[in-house]
Amino acid sequence: MDMRPEPFVPPAPVPRSRLLTPPEVIWIGLRNPLELWGQGAYTLPWMETKFFRERTIVANHPDLIRHLLVDNVANYRMSEVRQLVLRPILRDGLLTAEGQVWKRCRKAMAPVFTPKHSRGFAGQMLAATEEFVERYAEVGPEGELFDISVDMTDLTYAILSETLFSGEIAGDKETISEDVDALLHRMGRIDPMDMMRAPPWVPRLTRFGGRRMLDKFRGIVSDTMAMRQERMRRTPDDVPQDFLTLLLGLAGPDGLTMEEIEDNILTFIGAGHETTARALAWTLYCVAHSPHVRERMEEEIDRVLAEDADPVDWLELMPWVRAAFEEALRLYPPAPSINRAAIEADSWTSPEGETIRIDPDVTVLVMPWTLHRHELHWEKPRAFMPERFLPENRGRLNRFQYLPFGVGPRTCIGATFALQEGVIALAVLMHRYRFDATPETKVWPVQKLTTQPRDGMPMRVSPRHYGAVRH
Repeated sequence: MDMRPEPFVPPAPVPRSRLLTPPEVIWIGLRNPLELWGQGAYTLPWMETKFFRERTIVANHPDLIRHLLVDNVANYRMSEVRQLVLRPILRDGLLTAEGQVWKRCRKAMAPVFTPKHSRGFAGQMLAATEEFVERYAEVGPEGELFDISVDMTDLTYAILSETLFSGEIAGDKETISEDVDALLHRMGRIDPMDMMRAPPWVPRLTRFGGRRMLDKFRGIVSDTMAMRQERMRRTPDDVPQDFLTLLLGLAGPDGLTMEEIEDNILTFIGAGHETTARALAWTLYCVAHSPHVRERMEEEIDRVLAEDADPVDWLELMPWVRAAFEEALRLYPPAPSINRAAIEADSWTSPEGETIRIDPDVTVLVMPWTLHRHELHWEKPRAFMPERFLPENRGRLNRFQYLPFGVGPRTCIGATFALQEGVIALAVLMHRYRFDATPETKVWPVQKLTTQPRDGMPMRVSPRHYGAVRH
């Protein structure tokens, strides 16, 4: 008899049972694209649909995904709609650049994000998180409400600032994470003109006001670059050898342009902390509804911290913490959709002998949102079950059924960094505090630039050992 408690099923749109009309597609697509998809997107290995008479293929078969994103990746470019949304913000940052610009930028940044180098950031991640949790230090035994969505954005910004920029980012440190959030909210959502493939010069009504925020933030990035360049000129032997210094050192005719450097700094300040912030918030929310998981995590965290283990090793020493974080990434992937378009005609034949023809300019969607909840790949796909990702179970997963960081040449360059950051942050947070849902915690996932909770995530934060000496 199975005595395991029934797993928590967190909120998510129910698959639609009927086809939507074009006006409904526009309205729902603007409000929340996660609510567009019908049953076939969660049950079929692939499916075809049309948006405004344009053929679109949704790929959920691992072999098809491998064909698109690895084996024949050179035949697929970024889709036009995705670029219409993101390029106005990030220009030639790593997420949006293509061709030789992307290759040059990726090669330049690769040394910073090797697994070995990322491990070197562990101490700074720990220190930034320990400083952050002091905001809860005055909370009494009954706890207080905090918007965890906002708090995790503040935390991951602090970690990013210390690890990649040595704390030297221009602007008001008290408000800069709010500025980033406002920028992504204004500029990082789809507009009707994007859905209709209108050229970039056509005004986007939903983004009025966003340009001012973008100009402000680019000013912060420009000032940050100028500060570091001045320090490099004045005291070259005392300059931190971090991400910012590395990028500026690559400026020149054979490296990156100053504009490309600015674009990539903006990309990492914006998207680099936004994604991990969302994953941390969703993890705390799901754990709050899963007492047996929280118990395992707390036991693990307390033991490792009592042993005074080096934070470099926490990723391996805390399998339940990592598994909970990865399961939250499965249910609420920060990047819910990978959009591509065919350059030349292509085809793929399934193991069962069925062939899909992919014409030039056909849009192909590999959607972690549907893939991670697909009935062909997961037991109880809508449930929060971190044990899927414990070391003894990981071998059952196909590499192409779980894509929180993408796959292939354009896989997220900061994947190892993000996993280590997530485990260290959760360990510090959960060692000292409990994060509980309350009647005010009525969350609903929406797709903007990332998968985020609509209207925030209020949770009650209370000390685990009130009055005890803190670790």
